[in-house]
Amino acid sequence: MQRSIVGFHQDEDGDWVAELSCLHNQHVRHRPPFQERSWVLEESGRVERIGAELDCALCDRAELPDGLRLVRRAGPFTAETLPAALQSRHRVAERTWACLHVLEGSVRFSMDSDPPLEALVEAGARQPIPPAIPHALTILGPVVLEVEFFVATTATELRA
Repeated sequence: MQRSIVGFHQDEDGDWVAELSCLHNQHVRHRPPFQERSWVLEESGRVERIGAELDCALCDRAELPDGLRLVRRAGPFTAETLPAALQSRHRVAERTWACLHVLEGSVRFSMDSDPPLEALVEAGARQPIPPAIPHALTILGPVVLEVEFFVATTATELRA
């Protein structure tokens, strides 16, 4: 899944790490002949790459980034009270992650990642949902679920 670079920082070994719009971090090393990224060695090169896209495999796998904080919950919802919008293709806002938490019953979760993600989410399970990726829920019978929303307020929180 392509994500925009929003900033950079150095790790404890001095290697450069791209901060992505999805709130994940990704190393961007210049290690010829395997990785040709000489632009990362100069500040001007890094500045020019702000807004460029990198593939984020962690988003494709719906892996929740570290350093997020819960900002709100929606629900609990039942099969009868679940908003129709959540059952059709929709997206979580940019720079916000959601986490589907099934309390009772089960739902089918589908997400337009590469490859597409399909999961049966049963009682007690959670399904992270990356920002800005179309996804939908299919009710499979009686269910109780809630959705939690997470953000990082600063890049420093993400690195902690």
